[in-house]
Amino acid sequence: MTLSTDIETLPQVAEKGEAERPPKARPLPVAVISAITIGVIIPAWGLASAYALVSPVFLPSPRQVVLALYNLVVTGFVDATLAEHVGASLYRIFGALIASILIGIPAGIAIGTSRLGRGILDPIVEFLRPLPPLAYLPLIIIWVGIGEASKITVIALSMLPSIILSTSAGVRGVSKDHVNAARSLGASRRQVLREVVLPSAVPSILTGVRIALGAGWTTLVAAELVAATSGIGFMIQSAAQFLVTDIVIAGIVVIALIAILLEYVARQIERRLVPWAAHR
Repeated sequence: MTLSTDIETLPQVAEKGEAERPPKARPLPVAVISAITIGVIIPAWGLASAYALVSPVFLPSPRQVVLALYNLVVTGFVDATLAEHVGASLYRIFGALIASILIGIPAGIAIGTSRLGRGILDPIVEFLRPLPPLAYLPLIIIWVGIGEASKITVIALSMLPSIILSTSAGVRGVSKDHVNAARSLGASRRQVLREVVLPSAVPSILTGVRIALGAGWTTLVAAELVAATSGIGFMIQSAAQFLVTDIVIAGIVVIALIAILLEYVARQIERRLVPWAAHR
């Protein structure tokens, strides 16, 4: 009788334990964690500057950086305002991006769909991919000159591998069942490529474009070292030569903000074009 009574009371004890257990705390959203991180870094930076823990030459205060940004907007630096520097850099970035897309997507399709294309283009891509832009910058200057073409070419070369490899991966990842179904319905090779392969590869292509934008911004400073008279990279380099650290930090902040904005725009485009992939 005691055993059966204990067994009967087990579910009640379990239910009572579950009822008494406190509810799980909801985890903090990522945006809140990021805001807390920024909220810690900036005051720590301000305290380090206020108590002269670091020389102002190496680490100006946040107030100085904000003032430098204001002066860049109003009066400019090295004969150009911040808007002119940003405009010159964006012209080079988007010019290089368009060129790399026009070359990279067909090259990626050739690598992903053809053994001949893979055999010809794979060695070129693998040779170019690990090279830092400064390694081939002098050669580009000899071939193209010191004008805008050389800067756009260097940035485009840094963007190309990401777009080519992402496109080829997207093409190779297309479901064979979809391709076979299209062929069984009488679709030609061109129709299969246009109606099945390319739409399926769009998420990978967009991912490659986003990665390429990041590579382009990292190459921008190197590209603007050569005979440039405007651009964010040129502005940062000019300020660094004269130890104007607040302008250097302001330029870095501007590059980061623009890169974040472009990444947000790219994500929105991805959500519109391929919502099934953007929410995976």
